[in-house]
Amino acid sequence: MARDKSGGPDSGRLPGRTEILEHIEKATEALQTREIARAFAIKGAQRSGLRGILKSLEAEGRIERVQGRRWRPTSALPAVCVLEVIGIDDDGELLVRPANIAPDAPAPRIEVQPAPRAMSAPGPGDRFIARMTPRGENRYTAKPLRAAEGRAETLVGLYRRGGDGPRIVPLERGQRGEFSLAPTGNLAEADDGELVVAEMLPSRHLGLPQARIVENIGDGDAPGAISRIAIHRAGIPDRFPDNVVAEAESMHPPVLGDRTDLRGLPLVTIDGADARDFDDAVFAEPDDDTSNPGGWHIVVAIADVAEYVRPASPLDREAYRRGNSVYFPDRVVPMLPEALSNGLCSLRPGEDRACLAADLWIGSDGKLRRHRFRRALMRSAARLTYEDVQAAFDAGDDPVSEGHLARLYGAYTVLADARRERGALEIELPERRVVLDDAGKVASIAPVARLDSHRLIEEFMIAANVAAARELQRLGQPIMYRVHDEPDPAKLDDLRNVLEGFGINLARGGPMRPRDFNAVFERVEHTPHARTVHEIVLRAQSQAVYSPSNIGHFGLGLHDYAHFTSPIRRYADLLVHRALIRGLKLGEGGLEADQDERFEEIGEHISTTERRAVMAERDANDRYTAAFLAERVGESFSATVRGVTRAGLFVAIEDNGAEGFVPASRLAGGRPRFDAQKLVLSTPGGSVYRLGDAVEIRIAEADGLRGSAIFDLLDGGARIVPRAGKSRHRRGRKRPDRRHRRGR
Repeated sequence: MARDKSGGPDSGRLPGRTEILEHIEKATEALQTREIARAFAIKGAQRSGLRGILKSLEAEGRIERVQGRRWRPTSALPAVCVLEVIGIDDDGELLVRPANIAPDAPAPRIEVQPAPRAMSAPGPGDRFIARMTPRGENRYTAKPLRAAEGRAETLVGLYRRGGDGPRIVPLERGQRGEFSLAPTGNLAEADDGELVVAEMLPSRHLGLPQARIVENIGDGDAPGAISRIAIHRAGIPDRFPDNVVAEAESMHPPVLGDRTDLRGLPLVTIDGADARDFDDAVFAEPDDDTSNPGGWHIVVAIADVAEYVRPASPLDREAYRRGNSVYFPDRVVPMLPEALSNGLCSLRPGEDRACLAADLWIGSDGKLRRHRFRRALMRSAARLTYEDVQAAFDAGDDPVSEGHLARLYGAYTVLADARRERGALEIELPERRVVLDDAGKVASIAPVARLDSHRLIEEFMIAANVAAARELQRLGQPIMYRVHDEPDPAKLDDLRNVLEGFGINLARGGPMRPRDFNAVFERVEHTPHARTVHEIVLRAQSQAVYSPSNIGHFGLGLHDYAHFTSPIRRYADLLVHRALIRGLKLGEGGLEADQDERFEEIGEHISTTERRAVMAERDANDRYTAAFLAERVGESFSATVRGVTRAGLFVAIEDNGAEGFVPASRLAGGRPRFDAQKLVLSTPGGSVYRLGDAVEIRIAEADGLRGSAIFDLLDGGARIVPRAGKSRHRRGRKRPDRRHRRGR
């Protein structure tokens, strides 16, 4: 492209704001408006458009007018400026630079004041609007005002050195293009084969687009690389600022003081074998109240996180920013530093721990008759696992004391009966766990057995959550409800169309209740399509969220429901604890007035961080699964069609649930036709593919870092019709609020 003497493109069109700004920034001296117009061959009516762009850039503080009508880049920061967080120093202070300056331009020194309480604390990659106060030559103090819309577009990629220069290979599924490394402005260095977070830059010339490295996240072949990719793709904070760690490590073990002494009560924790933090303990005994024959007294003791994480403290700000803990096959990214999450807030056996205890009195019908909340000091009698508890109960043994497990299961039985009576949604799907070996590689993808011991803890937690919501209603305190809306009517219409392909007709008109879906599950229970039907019903459900507005929990069939049972790993639960402490006047650490006013905003934020965590966990599992399949390229397996799209088929291997994709272009029989209503893919050659179809596949290719797996069908494109018959075993339960194993 020809250029004039000023260095601008001779195009004869009205350029964009970015091009004009870049042209002014490259100039060695201030430019007149007519010189800019000449550089871009702007004539006639287009000149008014140019003047409008220049005034807009001036209003934003990106350029300034000198010597009459000459323009140059702004030499000083405007009074209000957009700042981008590029890191956090060892003292936990934000490192920022103005968002509008070139990556390789020297940045002023900026000291950032604490964010206002109405604004979530910004982290690396975030942008916010701040009021700037000059403090000397090229030095400023920034007072954050509010978050800025959007953030720099980044990607996670693999750094490669080649003969034609360094490249960044994106690790996004479906993105095949590469980026060349920007010659300047990189904030970190990298060696061949290392993983980097890169910021995509505006394209300025022909050829590959450019990107600059903003962070090096380690060797792509090292153990844990896959989890690091998922963490950085989702933007999950995974390093605690030093001041937050220091605050957590300064905490001391609790003393009895005004707390109720529960150290003599044989409370026990029941968790997975690989659990590292234990935030809930349980106890049950028959109710001795003669007016409640067949009833039970249950105690659910939860770690008193509010004792240590006080409102507006550095710990609180960081916990709010994270919103929740995130779980990967090889690590946990906790909401709280280890000194709390695995220390003072973990209910270890034989150690005194502060707790908030819920006493629940349950009738023989499983309904909550009354409740009480106490701030207490407890000492766990035992750390038990789901598997050990179930095995001991089945064998008639008791690892704690005579009759202890029998009492727990007795209380669970009436709660389970009440659940069935109210018609909670019973979606059942197998859950599978990625198992890693000592080298960090995938050893297996193993099914997770769904035991009554899992359900016992779940029902105890649900009962405590209901009691917490009702107590806060009684006290007139603000409540962060866990709500689950009814299915969207449009999704229900799609579900009806798909179910018709299985010979199931859902009633049209009127609302659907969980019982209606459960009736569908009963119809397909002993058919090859049972799992597929459960999956498509799950997809039709709304997503559970946090909100101060109560619409009930559709999936659980409950009207009053809040999360109380996991404040170590969920900020929502911490809010419920604080509201109970304030309302019941249980001491320090209660909810502060400014948080009352922000409940709507807080609910939206923690719902977003929860979705972020779910996506990251799924992303990591998909990549680990692809890495597992990469070791088995060329092998054949029995599989089932789990998704049908215009682009092809999503297929899951029967033995381990590992999923891959069969592109439509690899199906025999010609270009297929897609029926979007019934989710059917058919080829001119007569092959037809539907949800739930059994197929034989061969693994064609797989890439763990990219998280992609491509399958070929072995039948040459002809659908293999599944044989009828009973399922070999009952599948593990899959709940609508999938990620929250306890309390939904």
